[in-house]
Amino acid sequence: MKTDTIAAIATGMTDSGIGIIRVSGEEAVSVVAKIYRSKTGSQSLLHYKSHTLHYGFVYDEDVLLDEVMVVVMLAPKSYTAEDTVEIQCHGGVLVMRKILETVLKNGARMAEPGEFTKRAFLNGRIDLSKAEAVIDMIHSKNEFALQSSIKQLRGSVSKVIQNLRAAILYEIAFIESALDDPEHISLDGYYDKLTVKVTSMTDELQKLLAASDNGKILKEGINTVIVGKPNAGKSSLLNLLVGEEKAIVTEIAGTTRDALEEHIMLNGIGLNIIDTAGIRSTEDMVEKIGVARAKSYAADADLIVYVVDASVPLDESDEEIIAMIQDKKSVVLLNKTDLSAVVSKEDIQQKSEKELRILKTSTRENTGIDSFEAALKDMFFHGEIAAKDEVVITNVRHKEAIQDAYSSLLMVGDSIHAGMPEDFLSIDFMSAYTSLGYIIGEEVGEDLVNEIFSKFCMGK
Repeated sequence: MKTDTIAAIATGMTDSGIGIIRVSGEEAVSVVAKIYRSKTGSQSLLHYKSHTLHYGFVYDEDVLLDEVMVVVMLAPKSYTAEDTVEIQCHGGVLVMRKILETVLKNGARMAEPGEFTKRAFLNGRIDLSKAEAVIDMIHSKNEFALQSSIKQLRGSVSKVIQNLRAAILYEIAFIESALDDPEHISLDGYYDKLTVKVTSMTDELQKLLAASDNGKILKEGINTVIVGKPNAGKSSLLNLLVGEEKAIVTEIAGTTRDALEEHIMLNGIGLNIIDTAGIRSTEDMVEKIGVARAKSYAADADLIVYVVDASVPLDESDEEIIAMIQDKKSVVLLNKTDLSAVVSKEDIQQKSEKELRILKTSTRENTGIDSFEAALKDMFFHGEIAAKDEVVITNVRHKEAIQDAYSSLLMVGDSIHAGMPEDFLSIDFMSAYTSLGYIIGEEVGEDLVNEIFSKFCMGK
């Protein structure tokens, strides 16, 4: 298939030591050959072997642009599975743009976002789950997200999905063959054997689904909102977790007027923390807006951290906050335990309809944070973070496809139990097969492919 030649800057658009202009397509080598001259001028780029590195210069007609290294990678052994040339130049923004403009002037066109990876997918070098792992790797916020993306890029998800599809396809083929040739292929006792196989398939999909919520949280972080009355120690808690003075802390109640957002790592657990204005009745218009925003953030949170000043009696504001956390995952931090306490765990629990997780802390003395960390693991990961060798689904699209496949296989099991004809089984088996195909890109349309790759950065 003849493809046009695309080009883009593959490194960040900022001054750096090295910049890379990537060119890919049927005319990639000939395009760069027009602007590249070796030091000796003895040999054209058209005659260089694949996977070789060459020193020379890039010219715009007779104007020298830069001293460069050029890498030649011929199809199919390149990132895109097409002829690819990378020009490594000095990393100034102006020089990179000049070289790119010269490449475009000599026959290439500007690549769309993610088009290099899209071509790798369309040319069969990687499947769609591996392509999505590329963008996930670029956007990784923590070690888990990075390692998960690397494993997915190396085929951890693809292998599981392909094995399941192969097992499903075998059963579809067997049923169709038996129906077409009943004299030679018997279905006697088949339902008993199939029940065992379907149970194994659903168990594997259920395991992936069970870990998918953990995977999403580990990848993106727990959206955490800190709430409490003014001067309860919310901002002090944020500063303690972040490890620096991000929030203003004073003895004056109501210092925090607006939300302050930070992302932190707590022993491998990402927290997207929002410190909010203290919740209380007030006539101050600015503070009222801050209180309203605090309630809005809390409504959308994965986790609410309710900070209570143990040295001050509970009041109507506390009752309002306790009512607000009844339907949310929450941790209550009984703070300022270094002072004389007038509020106990029992006092707080009596005002709640559900069992609350209440921990004693002192942000001044840095106590109770270990217990807070353990509570997070128990609430979101059942006490354990995903093992390094575990396949974890972190992509929402993948989770939805697995859920659809799981539902279809449950219907196969129901049909077996009800003694339905074999052709009914084939229909649901095929539905599961198709759903799993969405993950690796074998059952997706052009619109979805374009949408996925439009989220990529330029030059990737």
